[in-house]
Amino acid sequence: MTTHRELRDELGRLSTETHRSELAELDRLPTLEIAALMNGEDATVPAAVAARLPQIAAAIDATADRMARGGRLVYAGAGTAGRLGVLDASECPPTFNTDPDQVVGLIAGGPEAMVAAVEGAEDRADLAEADLRALGLTSQDTVVGISASGRTPYAVGAVTFARGRGALTIGLSGNAGSPLAAAAEHGIEIVTGPELLTGSTRLKAGTAQKLVLNMLSTVTMIRLGKTYGNLMVDVRASNEKLRARSRRIVALATGAPDEAIEAALNATGGEVKNAVLTLLADVDAATATRLLAASGGRLRDALDAARR
Repeated sequence: MTTHRELRDELGRLSTETHRSELAELDRLPTLEIAALMNGEDATVPAAVAARLPQIAAAIDATADRMARGGRLVYAGAGTAGRLGVLDASECPPTFNTDPDQVVGLIAGGPEAMVAAVEGAEDRADLAEADLRALGLTSQDTVVGISASGRTPYAVGAVTFARGRGALTIGLSGNAGSPLAAAAEHGIEIVTGPELLTGSTRLKAGTAQKLVLNMLSTVTMIRLGKTYGNLMVDVRASNEKLRARSRRIVALATGAPDEAIEAALNATGGEVKNAVLTLLADVDAATATRLLAASGGRLRDALDAARR
């Protein structure tokens, strides 16, 4: 078992935990100056992400390949990292009309850990294994372990167990040479350096994680045909704002007049992708449904098939 001193020394070697002596008087500075310092720190994050784009792209292509064969995307992390995974997963159903079980966020300690710390949960790799077993993890799935330190037992345990089951594994870490990246098939280490507040990895490291998760889920969904150009044609219109957005997307995709757009959406039960296909290919709703099913839901492929 790691002693308190050993753990302290281990943390001291992590770039995310490094103390910046030049900021020792931070609390004495004017508010505007502190805000400017923080903004300047945040501005360095995109460059750190850009440095790892080849690794991110490779992970996305591998994820999309598994999901195209029916696999799921599973995020696993503790604390801020776990919350970011749950957030990204929860945004996929309304944005891309995915099944709630298709993109899943696991956080050490369970749902209550979203709003309150669950003592010791992040230190238990066995909890990650239990959570993945409960999901019925298969070799078609993708598991993304998320940890700023790159050493969180829950995240490392999730990736280790998943890889042993033949699942695709991705390790997203904020430190170089991390156990998490080493355990995963695809290691992505976004090194953003010491935080404004020593060890507060919800800051730059958390921002980097959010950017990468945005990229991972969004580009994967683009690869799966969930968009038409940059239009969210699989959006789920579950409220008035999204219903208005649906109409606007159909208008942008087709250039059709309002009356035709309303008729198409009514005929297709509000399904944007189907409505676009009826208008662009001049087919009825039933034919649009058949063409989309035959093309795996890819609108461009369905359009090509309709025009042949």
